[in-house]
Amino acid sequence: MADKIVEIGIKDKVYPRLLKEIPDAPKLLYCRGNLDLLNTFCFGVVGTRKLTSYGKEAAQHIVRSLVQADFTIVSGLALGIDAIAHQTTLDSEGKTIAVLGTGITDSYIYPPANMGLAKQILKQGGLIISEHKIGTGHPGTFPQRNRIISGLSKGVLIVEADEKSGSLITARLAGEQGRDVFAIPGNIFSSRSLGPHSLIKKGAKMVTSAEDIIEEYSQNLSLFANTKIGVSTKDKLENNILDILDRGFAFVDDIVRESKEETSKVLAKLSMMEIKGAIKNMGNSKYRKI
Repeated sequence: MADKIVEIGIKDKVYPRLLKEIPDAPKLLYCRGNLDLLNTFCFGVVGTRKLTSYGKEAAQHIVRSLVQADFTIVSGLALGIDAIAHQTTLDSEGKTIAVLGTGITDSYIYPPANMGLAKQILKQGGLIISEHKIGTGHPGTFPQRNRIISGLSKGVLIVEADEKSGSLITARLAGEQGRDVFAIPGNIFSSRSLGPHSLIKKGAKMVTSAEDIIEEYSQNLSLFANTKIGVSTKDKLENNILDILDRGFAFVDDIVRESKEETSKVLAKLSMMEIKGAIKNMGNSKYRKI
């Protein structure tokens, strides 16, 4: 990967606004890829390296819908849930940021097994960042980098995690930074569920669908105050919904039928379009254009 490495200082305009708010924000970021992603609506998705088939399926299901709702998915390029979050985003033609605990030159990408994924992130318009100088950093700095994952993000989702997982460090840091913490419940007999279940008991928001996340932000419009998001003319589903609503109000069932999309995708897109101010929920599953 021979693309240019860019250094961004904390006083630079492109430096992420949310990250700048945390008390120990890195003074410098080393970046490869699409810098525009730094100030989009970022959301962290992390979890165990030793994922189960349930964890993989749950992560894919949630991330696909978040991508449809224009979230930028942030994770750590680690094996397991992190890699699934990045790969699912790319497969869904979405935006993703990988935060490394090492330098970002080719020889320092870690783990080496995810070098191909790193290349794909850059090829598809994503971004790789680190606070470590070129040619420095090591896996032992991963707990430190977790504050950047949460610091970049409006909220963080924990998919699967053992009781002493590094993902729980990310969740703790997110709470300390004033970010939202979400967790997916799992099998009560699986050790991978101990982390999420502990977080839920402590007040993390339980997630069984992407709508649980999207609705949280649709009720807190101030979170979008610093991020101008418009309806994308390149988004086929958004345009389809607008065409349907051009004829007047429509019920969700009608939109699903006419758009020929999955109900979960339509609901996620409607919620995000409402946040953007493009449509209005009239109640009783009925929508109209504004």
